[in-house]
Amino acid sequence: MLRMARSVERRPSSNHALTALPAFEGGSGEIVNVVIETVQGSCNKFKFDDRRGVFRVSTILPTGSVFPFDFGFVPSTLGEDGDPLDVLVLMDGPTFPGCVIECRLIGVIEARQRERDGRTGRNDRLIAVARKDHRYRHVARLTGLGDPLVTEIEEFFVNYTRLRGKAFMPLGRRGPKAAKSLIRKGMAHAEARRGRRRA
Repeated sequence: MLRMARSVERRPSSNHALTALPAFEGGSGEIVNVVIETVQGSCNKFKFDDRRGVFRVSTILPTGSVFPFDFGFVPSTLGEDGDPLDVLVLMDGPTFPGCVIECRLIGVIEARQRERDGRTGRNDRLIAVARKDHRYRHVARLTGLGDPLVTEIEEFFVNYTRLRGKAFMPLGRRGPKAAKSLIRKGMAHAEARRGRRRA
């Protein structure tokens, strides 16, 4: 049974069932698995600690600030920041931390992030639609959401990151092909890390 607890930094490994799930479901490369960490409407940001198998509170947003949609990660991937790739999942309503959702990728918000120590690196945000969702079932690309909503999503990440003493700097918006390519690269990075650990 997964438990809630307070925050420590994630220590990536492939030992837990959630992080060991395949990135793509069914082998077609069309459906991606997403593990939800933080749900729509929450002012608490949760991170999965796969070493202990628990969800921890990593950040508490100020009054009035909440996550606009469910937020989680793609298992069996690794990004430049050392964590699994981040995904914002559009769907009719919130789920719960630890829920695994089959999703369609509709694009990626490419961004650089400056850390508290001044280091910068890529920290892109994948955008997906839950496979069984009704409200967003017609959306195939980020452009299908309309510019105002995508801008609001970018601004959420800018403000949320600033509250943590960091800087999120959007670079551009790309479609589902670029999002799938990013996941494949993340899968290769995760596999390379597993190989180094086995060596």
